[in-house]
Amino acid sequence: MRVLLLHSDVPPGAPPDELDTLVTAAAVAAALRAQGHCVTQAAFAADRSGVDRAIADSCADVVFNLVESVFGLDNLAGIAPAMLDRRGISFTGASAVAIGCCADKPFTKRLLRAAGLPTPDWFEPPHWEGFAGDRLCVVKSATEDCSVGLDDGSVVRGSNAVRARAALCAARHGGNWFAEAYCPGREFNVSLLETETGPRVLPIAEIQFSDWQPNRPRLVGYAAKWDLQSPDCAATPRVFGIDTEAPELARRLQQLSCAAWHLLGLQGYARVDFRLDADSAPAILEINPNPCLEPEAGFAAAALQAGISYADLVDRILFAALRD
Repeated sequence: MRVLLLHSDVPPGAPPDELDTLVTAAAVAAALRAQGHCVTQAAFAADRSGVDRAIADSCADVVFNLVESVFGLDNLAGIAPAMLDRRGISFTGASAVAIGCCADKPFTKRLLRAAGLPTPDWFEPPHWEGFAGDRLCVVKSATEDCSVGLDDGSVVRGSNAVRARAALCAARHGGNWFAEAYCPGREFNVSLLETETGPRVLPIAEIQFSDWQPNRPRLVGYAAKWDLQSPDCAATPRVFGIDTEAPELARRLQQLSCAAWHLLGLQGYARVDFRLDADSAPAILEINPNPCLEPEAGFAAAALQAGISYADLVDRILFAALRD
């Protein structure tokens, strides 16, 4: 196949979460070439003539879409598949509609709640309707991924603390921030891969909090994800085994993940993140269309647990785009 690999336009000196896009693009391009495909790699720009030129110059049969942000904003990533769809060219991963829905986390939670799928309670500015008492909440970005702005200070108790933290994060990082009820239980990532018969649930990963101080909130913050030398990164290992350790819980996670896949109309590959609440029941935190494909990241790790090599994984995602 002739493949045009599009990735975010990452500027020099960008933070680690953005630079990771370039690492992933290089790895995916190498895997595609190893499978015999002809690959052209380009940074995406929201410019009609530029997109047309990139497609024409590459003579692409299909586009491998690794665009995670546009103009540096995650919630604009849906522009890339929207422009590709208008040109009638096949592309990997989720549609513009699915990416746009999932990019607005409170909106996604409203869809989940309306469909009867469990998600923690949440509260939005400016009125923070429904917030009462001294509930413990996580203040998080409504539109940005990669744990931007998440640290121990994100977990606060009470309305005044929530408002103050949201205002601080908005001033520091920009954008909109909301509060989500804190779930104290275990954390799971469920990776799904499209097949001819529907989504396949890969082995479920658990994020453990080892050597975690008892008084610290269990939170995978920015440092844990992106500072590989940090104590938090070392203390939040990814482990597999819940499928055999607790098969009933694993089946529930699988069922909910597939339901979320169909609700959002996801394609290609996706990841659904869960926490267990105070009653040990799973609740959906976020749905991630087109999750990170860096070889050491969670999706590739789950595929490897299923016996799928990285090159084979990339190839399967590519050919899923041609089925769609």
